[in-house]
Amino acid sequence: MSGALITLAVKGLTYSERPTGAYALLLEAEVDKRRLPIVIGAFEAQAIAIALDKMSTPPRPMTHDLFAQALTAHEAVLERVVIHALVDGVFYAQLHFASGSVLDARPSDAVALAVRLDCPIYATEEVMVQASLEAEQGAVPKRSKPARTQSAAAGTPAPAPKDDPALARASRDELEAMLEHALTNEDYELAARIRDELTQRG
Repeated sequence: MSGALITLAVKGLTYSERPTGAYALLLEAEVDKRRLPIVIGAFEAQAIAIALDKMSTPPRPMTHDLFAQALTAHEAVLERVVIHALVDGVFYAQLHFASGSVLDARPSDAVALAVRLDCPIYATEEVMVQASLEAEQGAVPKRSKPARTQSAAAGTPAPAPKDDPALARASRDELEAMLEHALTNEDYELAARIRDELTQRG
């Protein structure tokens, strides 16, 4: 992996009312405020929300809590999380340890660990160019509390543009207007799909 790394912060979680019942994890670049939306499942969204909001500790450790505790117990220091690739609409992340070890991970799991272990989150510039949305003034994402039900696995991509006839039929001007409307309404899953359609057209 090469190239510049962009420091990200978790900006929020938004719920998608589409049948998938997925959530959008919104990461924001600290320097230029570009936003990176990643569709994740309800279980992973809940795990991130619990860590972010300092909610009461569950009676038994959740999966990400257990993993974080195991790392700490074995003195495995997680130095950073890097979202390093986007392939066919699916994001890929890595866990980088102080020992030099690198593990592949889903972005949702990587972020859930990062917020628990207080380690930085990065994305490569290549990923940001491919997938980020420009910041808009006045648009502040809402952080929803995820439902306490397990849903689709994190990292599951939003439906590809080719599977959405409405986007495929729209002109570029219409897509740009739809993108602006989606961002205004904080529908980051739809915004990501529109962005992918625009990117595909070149």
